[in-house]
Amino acid sequence: MRSERRVKVFRLGRSQAVRIPREFELPGHDAVMHKEGDRLVIEPIAPRSLLAVLATMSRLDEDFPPIPELVLDSIEL
Repeated sequence: MRSERRVKVFRLGRSQAVRIPREFELPGHDAVMHKEGDRLVIEPIAPRSLLAVLATMSRLDEDFPPIPELVLDSIEL
């Protein structure tokens, strides 16, 4: 079943805009837009994971001081 709703296209500065009705709201704050022939497609972008963010960071070339090994006290159970 295809959901559709007629919407108005309007100008916002030098850009064209359309209000997205509540039933078509996208999650998050970012989306990607592309054309498929005459069709305009807007898709949500999933939030980036921490691992994805860390993968974009450059390695640190800094030497960290050694961490002394902790001596554990023995306990009786």
